[in-house]
Amino acid sequence: MANDPAPTDSPAPASSPSELSTTDSTLPHRVDVLVVGVGFGGLAALHRLREDHSDLDVLAIERAEGAGGVWRENDYPGAACDVPTSLYSLSFAPNPDWSHTYGRQAEIHDYLVRVAADHADRIRYRCAMTAAFWDAEHAEWIVTTDTGIVRCTYLVAAPGALSAPGEPTVPGADEFAGTSFHSARWDHSQDLTGRRVAIVGTGASAVQIVPEIVDRVGQLTVFQRTPAWVVPRVDRTIGELERSVYRRIPAIHRLVRLLVWAYREIYVVLMARRPRLLPVASALGRAQLRLQVRDRALRRRLTPDYTIGCKGMLLTNKWFPALQRPNVAVTGALTALTEHGAVDDAGVEHPIDTVVWATGFTPTEPPIARVIRGRTGQTLAETWNGSPNAYRGTSIHGFPNLFLFYGPNTNLGHSSIVLMLEPQAAYVSATIGHLQTHGRSTVEVTAQAQRDYNSGLDTELAGTVWNAGGCSSWYIDASGRNSVMWPTYTRTYRRLMSQFEPADHLLDTAPPPTPLVVTETDRTQVDLGEVDRTDTDRTEVSG
Repeated sequence: MANDPAPTDSPAPASSPSELSTTDSTLPHRVDVLVVGVGFGGLAALHRLREDHSDLDVLAIERAEGAGGVWRENDYPGAACDVPTSLYSLSFAPNPDWSHTYGRQAEIHDYLVRVAADHADRIRYRCAMTAAFWDAEHAEWIVTTDTGIVRCTYLVAAPGALSAPGEPTVPGADEFAGTSFHSARWDHSQDLTGRRVAIVGTGASAVQIVPEIVDRVGQLTVFQRTPAWVVPRVDRTIGELERSVYRRIPAIHRLVRLLVWAYREIYVVLMARRPRLLPVASALGRAQLRLQVRDRALRRRLTPDYTIGCKGMLLTNKWFPALQRPNVAVTGALTALTEHGAVDDAGVEHPIDTVVWATGFTPTEPPIARVIRGRTGQTLAETWNGSPNAYRGTSIHGFPNLFLFYGPNTNLGHSSIVLMLEPQAAYVSATIGHLQTHGRSTVEVTAQAQRDYNSGLDTELAGTVWNAGGCSSWYIDASGRNSVMWPTYTRTYRRLMSQFEPADHLLDTAPPPTPLVVTETDRTQVDLGEVDRTDTDRTEVSG
């Protein structure tokens, strides 16, 4: 699907622990593990913890009315995943019935709903987390939600990295008399037939939306800041015979998954190990552009000036043909809106009545970071100060017993995020198992271990195409650090997460807590976006 999640509700104001009460009967007073989010990450955690620790009381909460995360919310026209379906299912819940080699939004959503049904008794829907405080005296988290309060020993936050839609601030937006919405919040009440539509952005969402709506709209103006590298999408229908083989002989289905995984791991060589080989891939992109776009001026406008892979490559066969339809215009970046139009970077005003923001997300500024307060009383956002980092993408110094899924530096440029989320679930299970075995109750990564880990990541990332490819991307945070991408193979991460390292942690010996001071600002409502969503995909939701 293309990088875009969904609508958000305003949460209740955060309160300090001293003001909390547990009066809502829909939530238990206390659980051992609370999982926030019921997408791929949350379901991976819920399954693994219940399998490995049947003695623990594990509960998941989800702000929406059902499971699915971004795949529930991103239902814009053409929404699909750019990761092969062979890799886009949880290992404990294989799906032999995918209809295509690249999954469509509705199918992926249905799959997640089915997986969640196996844990229905341990999920509370329509329950949004609004704040979480570490209670050092009792060594547990106090989590406020819009339906009540629950305490937990371990907090697993699985909001997804692509969970906060990014809508740019544009001069004149308040004057615009038409309709506007983000692709992650598609307004299905709007009939685009005959309308003059502006698509702002040319990323993974836009390349899926434009071919689907071009025949309905009157005029379509595409505002492009930077052209993207586009490569063919080798998609096919999976016939009933093939699906029946997968159902009857699961070993063959597993073998196909293994082969696709091995093939995708090779991409790491191009993107991270030997970027000088990337011209091989760019030749494919240039060939597609030349074959599909005959107009030289348009071809120049659509030709990127950075190394392929620096931003996500877009898989589509329909984008370039759609841009050459008689009712489509491709122009420069959007600079302003007027009452009845949109102005590009050449100062030309284009008449429009509908704006679709296909502008992706803000993974380096996750909303959940603003509402989780750790041992010192600081929020995650304050601790990170615009540059997220974590130990193994999961643990953060100053936040005992907190595990973050799809955390900093766990996004992939070559494969499925599911292959990162399941190792995280295994790691959380192993960590809790270590604590139980040794009679401990709290775990916190040391500051030095976290620094050393991230220093190693920065060294590995320095020569990758994501850092040195000459583009400006959402992988780079406000400090200039790449706090999004994982620099090597998924098998390396799986091996890393296969065991807990006690020497890197404080066990029941964390520094004394700093008294928590809650300001009036803290009490105001925070727009959590998709605080309890999990992720996935990228197409700008990829996976």
